Amino acid sequence: MSTLLTAQSLHVDTAFGTLFDDLSFTLKKGDRIGLIGYNGCGKSTLLKLLDGTISPTSGAIAQANHCHLARVEQHLPDDILPLTLQEAVLAQLPEHERAAQQWRVEALLAEMGFTPENLSLTAQTLSGGQHTRLLLARALMRNPDLLLLDEPGNHLDLPTLLWLEQFLQNWSGSFVVVSHDPQLLDAVTHGTWILRDRTLHAFDLPCSAARQALAERDVSDALRHKAEQKEIDRVTASAKRLATWGRVYDNEDLSRKAKQMEKQVQRLKEVQTEVTSGSQWTLTLQGDALRADRLLEMTNLSVVPAPGADTLFSIAGIRLKSGDRVAIVGRNGCGKSSLLRLIWQQFQSQLASPSLVLHPRVTLGYYDQTLHQLADNDSLFDALEAFAPQPEIRKMALISAGFPWVRHAQRVSTLSGGERSRLLFVGLTLARYSLLMLDEPTNHLDMEGKEALAETLQSYNGGVLLVSHDRQLISQSCNRFWLIDNGELSEWHDLEAVNARIRETSVEITVPKTAGGAKTEKSGGSITGIDCWNNFSILSSVWPTISPASRNIKNRCYRRNGARRLNV
Repeated sequence: MSTLLTAQSLHVDTAFGTLFDDLSFTLKKGDRIGLIGYNGCGKSTLLKLLDGTISPTSGAIAQANHCHLARVEQHLPDDILPLTLQEAVLAQLPEHERAAQQWRVEALLAEMGFTPENLSLTAQTLSGGQHTRLLLARALMRNPDLLLLDEPGNHLDLPTLLWLEQFLQNWSGSFVVVSHDPQLLDAVTHGTWILRDRTLHAFDLPCSAARQALAERDVSDALRHKAEQKEIDRVTASAKRLATWGRVYDNEDLSRKAKQMEKQVQRLKEVQTEVTSGSQWTLTLQGDALRADRLLEMTNLSVVPAPGADTLFSIAGIRLKSGDRVAIVGRNGCGKSSLLRLIWQQFQSQLASPSLVLHPRVTLGYYDQTLHQLADNDSLFDALEAFAPQPEIRKMALISAGFPWVRHAQRVSTLSGGERSRLLFVGLTLARYSLLMLDEPTNHLDMEGKEALAETLQSYNGGVLLVSHDRQLISQSCNRFWLIDNGELSEWHDLEAVNARIRETSVEITVPKTAGGAKTEKSGGSITGIDCWNNFSILSSVWPTISPASRNIKNRCYRRNGARRLNV
């Protein structure tokens, strides 16, 4: 396999210390790599290094001349928010090429699941799942051999997540994908990079098997380290004993042997097996059980995204009590987050409402998926004041969560998404709530954090309202399921039935394949979008969605065995 990219001795320093050190690796054609690690370990930074957005403190990255690389960002760039979908994708091309490539943009957006009616929408009006599709379309316009995807599964509902999984399975190029979803990674990757302890651990295994292999290596390393430490302690004790005898008896031979043994100890320490420092923080949530038959009751409630807007769905009547751990599920845009915001606003306003009633003694905690509860201009230390007024408690909580004292004055705005999420969870762990609302809490949690969240929710004494598309988290931590469908909220008792219902009512979007399932390639790069020269079947499937003006630009499609005309 031909080499696409090589990295040698990458080292990155930040204002708060070394992010990673001496990373060396090679990416080859056909590689499908999952990049995982703790929040804040440098995964997004590594992707930015690979595409040249930033430069390392030291080290070098060499990209093959034939390699076309594209990075799919976590968020839409600010400069494309006011653009239409077509304009946002065309912005990836030089201005003189845009008119001739209009047909390809429309075909590519159709392949991503956008209808002709969607093409006039602006990027800022799209849902989270549509964001991912648009970002993919922008990247594929460059015909990349190597895709770098930074947490593409964030904010996606189940149907869109399944679409992304199928897209990556059928895509013919190479990719490195950052994700905290082990099910997605197991389905689409055959190699795993684990970024930990400022170094990279590479495995030719999918995610779950790689994590298991690393855990087994950790156990072996810990046993070896213990045996080596025992030998170091023995030699150290002997050296001290000989040094003492040399002084007491004025014996130069004993003193000389003691110094030799001290040098031996130093050599043993230099080659001693390193053990991982492990996760810096364990997520734990403490709830208070309120002795009442209801914490929350909703009757004849209409949920709207904003005052004066159309109703998203209605609730005929439902209640929640202590010990209830409710998963609110439904497709993107159905109103799950709007319901949590409505409850939060009602709690803050303290105004009486016959349709939404909170117990007068309820204490409400809220994890907002936008993380706007943390003010950008606050320091890490000040951001936790609303959760714990005592300075010493805040200081120790930050240190135990992996934020050393030197970072306590750092502004919240400078944190990565994962670190900001961790800071909000630190605040929630300092308080005790009788009702906890979590809106997509796993978007920025690493795998260990997700596992810890599921475990701590199982024993949470208060009530929980959870909005999430994480199948594993819901199945492990929730005992009630509310489904929003067809403008109504209803309770279901079987999670599998809920997921089946969501699949049935969602538009089935599949990734087109080449005839016979063969992968399409073209000299100079893998063709991952619509390649009319080699793949007539794909272009034919989306031809009705392409505008007449664009059809005139490319009205013939040549195949290797001859030419064929696409008729309007």
